[in-house]
Amino acid sequence: QVQLVESGGGLVQPGGSLRLSCAASGNIFSIYVMGWYRQAPGNERELVATITSGGTPTYADSVKGRFTISRDNAKNTIYLQMNSLKPEDTAVYYCNIDYRRWGTRGRDDYWGQGTQVTVSS
Repeated sequence: QVQLVESGGGLVQPGGSLRLSCAASGNIFSIYVMGWYRQAPGNERELVATITSGGTPTYADSVKGRFTISRDNAKNTIYLQMNSLKPEDTAVYYCNIDYRRWGTRGRDDYWGQGTQVTVSS
């Protein structure tokens, strides 16, 4: 069993900042990739940013230069620093983990419950 605890969402004015965090715990042997995805009403879930175990980030074009993903491997935690937020960033943000469980050779995938980010004046 894996747990993902997400925090940091909320209401912010356009141009403001928020920092999301996602802490993973449970039956985890190793983590390959962790990341953030988001889903706005009526839209499909889309990638925001991911980061590998080695620290290589990937960003959606829409957030490049505004968002920064980082990772603390010792804590199995990732962070998403979101600056210069826009109303179109409003969505539920979901944490995702691509990992290997103890006693297995395969890779598993797990989603957090999501945290709401609302950008509005």
